[in-house]
Amino acid sequence: MRRLCVFCGSSSGRDPVYAACARALGVELAVRGVGLVYGGGRVGLMGEVADAALAAGGQVTGVIPQALVDAELAHCGVADLRVVASLHERKALMAELSGGFVALPGGLGTVEELSEVLTWAQLGLHRKPCGVLNVRGYYDAFLALLDRAVTDGFLSAEHRAIVTVAGSPDELLDAFARYEPPRPKWDRPATSPP
Repeated sequence: MRRLCVFCGSSSGRDPVYAACARALGVELAVRGVGLVYGGGRVGLMGEVADAALAAGGQVTGVIPQALVDAELAHCGVADLRVVASLHERKALMAELSGGFVALPGGLGTVEELSEVLTWAQLGLHRKPCGVLNVRGYYDAFLALLDRAVTDGFLSAEHRAIVTVAGSPDELLDAFARYEPPRPKWDRPATSPP
């Protein structure tokens, strides 16, 4: 994998462990020679992961909408900062540039971005690994929702397994190296109703 897309909060959260994990991920990417693709911000966990990757000599690509540049949230230390017109363009470009996706803790935007790439993987629109760094159990409720979707027949167990869950950056990247994508949701023989 040449580049990994990281979705994460524009806030740092209340517990310093979140920022520490973001920094550890930035360093691990740089050490492994994997470029970081992220939302282009200087604040929150976005700034932490970018600063750590840059400080460790890593390649960083930021993708940020013009409105956030205008709000002075862009990371001025990122040489490869790509300014786009909208959030939709941002997500499309981040996906195009990346060989995989990981979510650190974050809010609505992070969960939305993660859910979208998981959906794309389920539909076979990409075959890239997707995962979460489940810092302090942050994603436990999200993962429980996916488990409930399997139990209630809205998600197959095969597609539930699209989400790689790890507690540390090295564990996650090692798991991504072994990732085997499932068949797309609609690439199956039709089944008769029970």
